[in-house]
Amino acid sequence: MASVHESLYFNPMLTNGVVHANVFGVRDWVTPHKMALLVLLSELGRAGAQLGLLERRRLNRLLLPLLQGPDMALSRLRKAIEECCPHLAGSVHIRLKLMAEGELKDMEQFFDDLSDSFSGTEPEVHKTSVVGLFLRHMILAYNKLSFSQVYKLYTALQQYFQKDEKKDGADENDMELTNPEELDGKMEKEELDGPLREEEIACSGPLSQKQAEYFLSQQASLLKNDETKALAPASLQKELNNLLKFNPDFAEAHYLSYLNSLRVQDVFSSTHSLLHYFDRLILTGAESKSNGDEGYGRSLRYAALNLAALHCRFGHYQQAELALQEAIRIAQESNDHICLQHCLSWLYILEQKIFDSCVLLEHSVNKSLHFGLPYLASLGIQSLVQQRAFAGKAANKLMDALKDSDLLHWKHSLSELIDISVAQKTAIWRLYGRSTMALQQAQTLLSMNSLEAVNVGVQQNNTESFAVVLCHLAELHAEQGYFAAASEILKHLKERFPPNSQHAQLWMLFDQKIQFERAMNDGRYHVADSLVAGITALNSIEGVYRKAIVLKAQNQMSEAHKLLQKLLIHCQKIKNTEMVIRVLLSIAELYWRSSCHTIALPVLLQALALAREYSLQYLASETVLNLAFSQLILGIPEQALNILHMAIEPVLAHGAVLDKGCAMFLVAKCQVASAASYTPQKKIEALESAILNLNEAKTYFAKVDCKEQLRDVLYFQARLFHTLGKTQERNKCAMLFRQLHQELPAHGVPLINAFK
Repeated sequence: MASVHESLYFNPMLTNGVVHANVFGVRDWVTPHKMALLVLLSELGRAGAQLGLLERRRLNRLLLPLLQGPDMALSRLRKAIEECCPHLAGSVHIRLKLMAEGELKDMEQFFDDLSDSFSGTEPEVHKTSVVGLFLRHMILAYNKLSFSQVYKLYTALQQYFQKDEKKDGADENDMELTNPEELDGKMEKEELDGPLREEEIACSGPLSQKQAEYFLSQQASLLKNDETKALAPASLQKELNNLLKFNPDFAEAHYLSYLNSLRVQDVFSSTHSLLHYFDRLILTGAESKSNGDEGYGRSLRYAALNLAALHCRFGHYQQAELALQEAIRIAQESNDHICLQHCLSWLYILEQKIFDSCVLLEHSVNKSLHFGLPYLASLGIQSLVQQRAFAGKAANKLMDALKDSDLLHWKHSLSELIDISVAQKTAIWRLYGRSTMALQQAQTLLSMNSLEAVNVGVQQNNTESFAVVLCHLAELHAEQGYFAAASEILKHLKERFPPNSQHAQLWMLFDQKIQFERAMNDGRYHVADSLVAGITALNSIEGVYRKAIVLKAQNQMSEAHKLLQKLLIHCQKIKNTEMVIRVLLSIAELYWRSSCHTIALPVLLQALALAREYSLQYLASETVLNLAFSQLILGIPEQALNILHMAIEPVLAHGAVLDKGCAMFLVAKCQVASAASYTPQKKIEALESAILNLNEAKTYFAKVDCKEQLRDVLYFQARLFHTLGKTQERNKCAMLFRQLHQELPAHGVPLINAFK
């Protein structure tokens, strides 16, 4: 047995039953858990052909996470082996028991016998295989131990085995008091391939360098693909601090700490960890080894660039601009065109906060393509499409641009950008009011498989794109009256993106908006008013707009008008055209309710001009419906009926159920008003047609549980049936109207003075 100078390579100490080395000098060392794995490999070689194909396949799948992962308790290891091959688990347990209860020479003989696995013309294990490398590392690490360290390892093995024996005894006592069904349920929840739990890492002792690298890569992958499976922020930070205590210059641990701090929006800690990452990168010489003397400067300019991105994320635009200027200066001195392209992209983002400029973005896309940076070029195209969509460009041109970027994605297998592109298309179709196309794009993204390889049991696509698409899908279902389906989607979102995750604000806003719409439809204005505060916290513009809607529903016209006027000025200033049109429509409705019908017309015409200029087809159709209602009030129902036929098709094809009901109700009103000048026979036909349209409207309103509108439809139907002399139908409608009228308060406004 070779003895090595301990002060040079080893820091002999015993923590949690583990003899370990200083992580600065040795990549791996022997622990009781790894000895149990060695016994497993030895028994696996002895079993040979006795193992079935299925059992061997299961064991092979089990070995990799066991070899790479941190140490675990013997009971959990035994359970994992039992699930694959119960017979082999018993053999491993017996072999470990003989070694732990025997003498020191038994352990030494075991390591001497391990070398036989490589002997012969057809060895059991190849030296260059994963298992072969593990065996050779363990044999080498054992041979380097001094006698005192071998004795400590043997003592640690005894403690490791005795702890398992004590736990088995305690479990047997618990089983007598525990329901077997509950015990089975607990055991089913344990999965070896799943992410590590806090208690498992805490009891495993210090990690070797290989284990630490595996732990960091696993957690980073989970943070990117499935944040719910990663350790909780506090637990992960605790483990990272433990790693950094043994090796403060572990740069990758600092970077994971930076990502972990971003999860909880901790500005100070994320900045601190990011700076330490680049400091350690320079101190350890990791960059200079791969990039020569240029490595130090490269770290400095990318540190400044990442710092600018961090400040921009937290809204510190002045600090971000200063850091970006520093990155640009260093990149220009080093003639680093790639870094300059990244700086140009961030410069556009910062400039966008001040004024809209496509020049920088177009220049960035062209330069990125020139320097062979498809990822950056595609992001530029996506941003350009988004900006052009808000500027009112035609949808076909935007889709052509996205098609060009998709070619880049598929050519270079940029999975994340493919998701972003589909989510972008979903949002654009929603903006233009084509809900059917938006639904199709959303389903396309949800049915796609990620191009990135991830572990079993990990959600493949827990990105912002999927959060956006699922939120749109929930809202689309709610608009069509499928509230149970919308609730299921939101429940899935809450599980997939917990409240402390970075994309949770998306589903929180949509959840509040759906609840608000349901409360308004049901006439529960006090509930809707209580939801306004939550919406405002997530989106101030949406919150103010919905506060005005509640005030309008409560007949507080002057307060609602003041709020809408302030919101209109603000939205015009920030060029939020969609909200400007919605505010104008609400102002027009206030004028109707105040009997200022002629004042509402210029407001509606202004909204229609904006909707057509910016290609917002659905909002344009909704504005035309409001114009038709104004014409009905002003006594020209024939003209109103003519323009209704132009606008109703997009509403019925892509509109929400409530809007469809309102449109059909308006058609019925116009038909009744136009029938006044008809001949008796033609008048009866018109009234019967109006009743059919009212039945359709009633179906739509019932689907979204809009009781106020249902009451108005029933009242109107009862009057029409009375005119046609259909007493039985009239009495039925009158009875249903009375029931709703007693349930709901009267809104004190004439029936005809409200479009919605």
